[in-house]
Amino acid sequence: MRCIMLQPMNMFFGGLVTMVLVCYLTWSSQGREMKRFTSQQRDIPCVVSFNDTRSGLVKNDLPVIYFITPTYPRREQVAELTRLGQTLMHVPNLHWILADDSTTCNPMIIDLLPRFGVPYTHLASPMPEMYRHVSIVPRGVANRRAALSWIRVNIKNGVIYFGDDDNTFDLKLFEEIRDTRKVSMFPVGLIGEYSISSPILKEGKVVGFFDSWPAKRMFPVDMAGFAVNVEFFLQHPNATMPYKAGYEEDRFLRSLGLTLDQIEPKANGCSEVLVWHTQTAKRASPVLRIDSVLDNSLKDLLQTMTYLGIGSMSDSHGVKTYATKDGKSHLL
Repeated sequence: MRCIMLQPMNMFFGGLVTMVLVCYLTWSSQGREMKRFTSQQRDIPCVVSFNDTRSGLVKNDLPVIYFITPTYPRREQVAELTRLGQTLMHVPNLHWILADDSTTCNPMIIDLLPRFGVPYTHLASPMPEMYRHVSIVPRGVANRRAALSWIRVNIKNGVIYFGDDDNTFDLKLFEEIRDTRKVSMFPVGLIGEYSISSPILKEGKVVGFFDSWPAKRMFPVDMAGFAVNVEFFLQHPNATMPYKAGYEEDRFLRSLGLTLDQIEPKANGCSEVLVWHTQTAKRASPVLRIDSVLDNSLKDLLQTMTYLGIGSMSDSHGVKTYATKDGKSHLL
């Protein structure tokens, strides 16, 4: 009877060992693959300028805010960077880290950034190719990782903030986050089904979160809803952002070993909205068909259009174009 009972038990334990071994080998191979794909990221430092040419906005007693912006080539890129730059040019002691999803340094960005007078770092940080083909693309991760790597190597103190190029920022936000000791948090407007995302406070302490996509995240917050002290970040050498769409914020904050009682609520006890997750409607850049030889100002304007990445020209295909005079349109 004992022999009969032992046989199924041995089979059970044998199967269990096999399952554990398979799981380990799968996990191990996935880990190696992840390291291999992560190593595919190749960042290029394009331009670094610590020169602040703005009058009266250098204040030695204020910590520097390192404003990290992921961006990528598209029709709206120059317009959104111009709008954001003209917000940041009013913020004292700010260093703008602009990381572009490109394999080369974009001449348009190189020319644009000095116009704002803000110290800046321009990085070309393309997304590893394998992530461009997944069902949900983890946009901006390679750019933010590149910026964080640059901070690790070059910066010792200050405050880190992630600001997308299409978001809208109240200047008061920068005053609020500048004294962040570890991690500060605050509401973000115009996001998700609730139209707002925020920590929940009781007696001045964070006790939970209000967000329409909890997804079992420990920190269900938006990328624009927190700031991190540089020294606190540097104390965690393995802190990083994963290539996992929707979980970038949560996994980054967890990699810092953050706990609820360490969070510093801002924006008047998380009762005010100082940043909005606005999004520009996106359209494909048009190709304009122009058959004729241009001998007027339109020639220079269309060359500028191509340079800025908001469109291009062709003499063989594209949208038919017309010039109008005295109410009459003529094909170009």
